[in-house]
This record gives sequence, C-alpha cells and structure tokens, in this order.
Amino acid sequence: MILRQPLWPRMLPAAWVVNIAMVGPLGRLKPGPGTWGSLAGLLYFTVFFQKLLWWQVLLASLPALYLAVAFCGEAEYRLGQRDPGGVVLDEFVVMPLCFLGWQSLPAVWVADWRWAVFLGGFGLFRLFDIAKPLGISRLQDLPGGWGVVADDVAAALAACASLHALAWAWSVLAG
Repeated sequence: MILRQPLWPRMLPAAWVVNIAMVGPLGRLKPGPGTWGSLAGLLYFTVFFQKLLWWQVLLASLPALYLAVAFCGEAEYRLGQRDPGGVVLDEFVVMPLCFLGWQSLPAVWVADWRWAVFLGGFGLFRLFDIAKPLGISRLQDLPGGWGVVADDVAAALAACASLHALAWAWSVLAG
C-alpha cells in the first residue's frame, strides 16, 4: 500500500493552508508551539470528546486525522521544511486519542482524579511526542503529512496505554 499525500489542498491559498496547519496563532507561540497545540487539543477533547466511548472517539477522530494529514503535508511543501515546528494541527487532533477508554475506568477514580488524568495524558503525550521512543521516530519517514501525523498518533496511543497502566497499578496498590 502506497500512502500518497492528498492533492486537494494544493487548490487552496497558501495562507489558508499554513494557518490551518498552524491552528491559527498557536503555531507561532514560543516557546514550544507543539505544547500550545497540545493544550488546545486538550480543550478540543474536553469540549467535543469527553463523554464519548472509546470507539466513538476513534470514529470521530478519523476525519480530523485525515484533514491533518492533508493540511500538514501541504504546509510542509509550502514552507519547504520537513515537519516544521510551527505546524501543530497534528498535536491538536490526536489529543483525544490519549484518553481512549478513560470512561471504562472506575467512576470514583475518574471523578476524583479527572485533573490527574488530563495532566497525565497531556504530559505523557508531550514526553512521547518529543522523545519519540519505541520506534515512533521511524513513523516520521512516511511520506508527506502521513509522517507528520503518524508519529503523533503513536505518541498519543503510547500515552493512552501508559495512563491505563498507571490506573491499573494505582487500583492494585490502593487495594
């Protein structure tokens, strides 16, 4: 299977493509535009995905992931840079994936520790996104926007798995 960059964004003005890929001004904020994009993604999750079941989050995320591939890849081309730091749409759209299945955790744990789940998911995602362990860095070699988005999807899923492992360990230790 050959992954190809969607061609339709080429018809859009460069300013639109770059501004969407940078999520407006977020990609220009310093330091760490990826962190700002992730924080906005946390708000995106809270507003639109928080009450959805894991499969609903996954299904609702697919169109946003496709749009991120299209816009991030085209922004890469227009800016003449590989995975530019200011392109943060990828961080923004994957944040809901960090919390897949969190509703399946015990209700008391989720209610009492919601802030810890949010901070933990955010922190773990940034850790995996920046460090790119476990072969995540190799995903950046995929062509165009696929490489820009795939490593963030993997980082979000690694953060999700880590959150669930921590919740499980907490429940075992807390008895």
